[in-house]
Amino acid sequence: MASSFSTGTSYPYDQGTTTTTSSRHPSGRPNTGRPRTGRPMTAATSIASQDIICAISESRGISSTVGLAFVNLSTSEAVLCQICDSQTYVKTINKIDVFEPTEILFMSTARDIQSKLYSIVQENLPDLKTTTIDRKYWSERTGHEYVDRLAFQEDLETIKITLEGNYFATCSLAAVLKYVEVELGMSFSFHSLRIKFEPSQGSMMIDLATVVSLELIQNVQNTKSKDSLFGLLNETLTPMGARLLRSNILQPSTEPRKITGRYDALEELTTNEDMFFSIRQALKNFVDSDRIITSLILIPTKLSLQYAEQCINKVIMLKTYVSSIKPVYDALATAQSELLLNIRDLCNPTRHRAIQELIDATLNEDVTYQTRPLDLRNQRTYAIKAGVNSLLDVARQTYKEANADAVELVSALAEAHNLVLDLKFDPARQYYISMSTGELENGPLPDIFINVFRKKNTIECQTLDLVKLNQKIMDSHNEVVNMSDRSIQELIEDIRSEISVLFKVSEAIAILDMLTAFAQLVTTQDYVRPELTDVLAIKAGRHPIKERIQSNKFVPNDAYAAQQSRFQIITGCNMSGKSTYIRSLALMTIMAQIGCFVPAQYASFPIVHQLFARVSTTDDIEANMSTFTAEMREMSFILHNIEPRSMVIVDELGRGTSTTDGLAIAIAIAEALVESHALVWFATHFRDLARIMSERSGVVNLHLAVELSPEASKMTMLYRIAEGHVQEKFYGLALAKLVALPPRVLEVAANVSEKLTEIVERRQGSSKAVAIARRRNLILRLKEQLMQAKDGNMEDVALKEWLSKLQEEFILQLAAVDAEFASSDDDDNEQDDVEEELISEVSEDANYSTEEMDQGSGSSQRDHRDECSDLLDDSPGPRGGSSTDNQVEG
Repeated sequence: MASSFSTGTSYPYDQGTTTTTSSRHPSGRPNTGRPRTGRPMTAATSIASQDIICAISESRGISSTVGLAFVNLSTSEAVLCQICDSQTYVKTINKIDVFEPTEILFMSTARDIQSKLYSIVQENLPDLKTTTIDRKYWSERTGHEYVDRLAFQEDLETIKITLEGNYFATCSLAAVLKYVEVELGMSFSFHSLRIKFEPSQGSMMIDLATVVSLELIQNVQNTKSKDSLFGLLNETLTPMGARLLRSNILQPSTEPRKITGRYDALEELTTNEDMFFSIRQALKNFVDSDRIITSLILIPTKLSLQYAEQCINKVIMLKTYVSSIKPVYDALATAQSELLLNIRDLCNPTRHRAIQELIDATLNEDVTYQTRPLDLRNQRTYAIKAGVNSLLDVARQTYKEANADAVELVSALAEAHNLVLDLKFDPARQYYISMSTGELENGPLPDIFINVFRKKNTIECQTLDLVKLNQKIMDSHNEVVNMSDRSIQELIEDIRSEISVLFKVSEAIAILDMLTAFAQLVTTQDYVRPELTDVLAIKAGRHPIKERIQSNKFVPNDAYAAQQSRFQIITGCNMSGKSTYIRSLALMTIMAQIGCFVPAQYASFPIVHQLFARVSTTDDIEANMSTFTAEMREMSFILHNIEPRSMVIVDELGRGTSTTDGLAIAIAIAEALVESHALVWFATHFRDLARIMSERSGVVNLHLAVELSPEASKMTMLYRIAEGHVQEKFYGLALAKLVALPPRVLEVAANVSEKLTEIVERRQGSSKAVAIARRRNLILRLKEQLMQAKDGNMEDVALKEWLSKLQEEFILQLAAVDAEFASSDDDDNEQDDVEEELISEVSEDANYSTEEMDQGSGSSQRDHRDECSDLLDDSPGPRGGSSTDNQVEG
């Protein structure tokens, strides 16, 4: 069958492997996903790099149902999911992004008819190998047969019930397992495959662009740096724990019970130091158990001596793994939380005692896994107990004598030629002789030495007798391996019946390792246990990554977001900390939903189901996209997929185009985001955006405070969040004063800016619609506060005092709004005269004498005056107003 695959004569898989690197499919169909960002390749992904095959099938018709089956050949795990997706298949692409398969399988008909899903996968994942296989192998019945044959017996009924109604996921499982058997020449032993069904719900969706921009897995500037969320949290001691941590960061849980259980376990680990240190010490002895167990249950179609050697190595490693479980069980003796008790129960020696007894009955008691090649070869040779096989004992004796002969040979050569010789070993040359170059100062190397390899300070060589001894040793070793193979295979066959126990222990160790990694961080930093509520409330929150790398003390900030404050506009000058503030909220949300404590004095979070970040500011040269084009494509992606349970952070939107167009687009997008009812943090330099949106229900204005000296000769960033839009109106002018601009230029610029600002503020402050909006907003906020008090913990006197204070504040605020509403008619009548007077003052300031400047500056003066006139002409009048103002008021 394997040969027919390669020739394409009898097996339908031969229809080909397609790999594409283009960003647009030949069909001309546009890319429907978010702009792709290069896949992070760091230590994080090297830990996670595994051999994963993915099969995809989809329903016909308008309603898109997609079945996915991921088979991990490195950890012997199959994950199935069935997704009800949109026409852009964003959930499917996100799922594939998380698992990072090495190859994707489609039905041959998907390529033939250029199905939409096939095209979108190729466009959004151009570097993945795509293979098409015949449709007949996508069989639901075959999928159920594989489940009956390969699933753990104790999980079989649960899986079968789960797969009922998940037709496409079952078909995908059948296709990928058939592909593994035929193309890769591998098969799983009976009841040895971990099959899991992962529903589309239950985890937060984070697309790859957000993963990169928030630096969840790797640092954007330096790929080798640990300054990322994964680098911060990765205090794990086992490969299983590191893989689980990475998976959790990319798919945080949305199940409150699971998250709370992790909080309880983490709190216990941070308060019980003796247990914590005992667990960390026990975890240091673990090998990569997932890979070891998988290697024992994957059976190649062609057996070889190398496979027999690997089986002995893996059995020795399995012995090390099994012996490492009991110390973890002992370390958890004082555990109280439910999750830690469940882990301890899984590590109970009685659960894997049968495996331990099988290993002890076959392997020598003192055999352990070694990493040095010669030590590992010796361990393989003496792995099986003496007396099991008399011929095996004879072969071992021959091996032992040949090794002794090699040592004697080198000693005799050293004595005969008066040289200091060392006998060394590597897998390629076997035994060889090493000597210092200083040994040959008195003459050349004797002719008896062959295969000479000269290095800087050493000479490596062999002799003909040593080559012959190497061959004899290799023959005896191979004979030992062949004779040991029967006993090893019998042992493996017996262990396979108990393999599910070992996998469950491995999963428990991974969770425990991840939790202790969190505890390691929490005990060294000032982190707090978050609460799960309906509002986001943070007191003295800090950016977890910046806090670690920053030399001076990080300035903490508060945050609060509910439905009446769901859209928060953050203004402030450059370098004031806007980006750091909104990023810290997103990172803390992820930390909270993976079960970790957060850097704050107090924190509560709602369960977020989708996280979007639009913070990239660089041109995508590879995709031939400007900054503005990339912004618009990413915002289009967000607007098409946002929902009320989403969290969005947007940084400096519209900066890549003209100020007028950028503001107009920012306002339109802000309106759409407000209507989505998602939690949004919108950092911007557009002060007009903050003013225009301020009266919308659910909108809050915040700014990062800056301290200016009276003469504006010094500006100090306070990095402190404050209410309202940025108070310093002219920080650009203040910064301009720090450079050598002519004083008269600065004076005119300041006067013009003040007058223009006064015109805009008078126009916006006197609108009836604004007064009505403020009144409505005030009432809605009162309602929200009363609802929170109803569900809160205040009682009796405290509640009565709070309600009385709230009533007084509401009456005063409502009276102020009503007074403003009543006076709006008078203000409208006076507005025309006031604005005409202000415009006249601006013109007088701009018309300073040309005699004060030389002729060369005259043109600049005229240009500046014309620009001011254009600004005034473009300003919306008191009666008509701009189209934007009319739209917002409507």
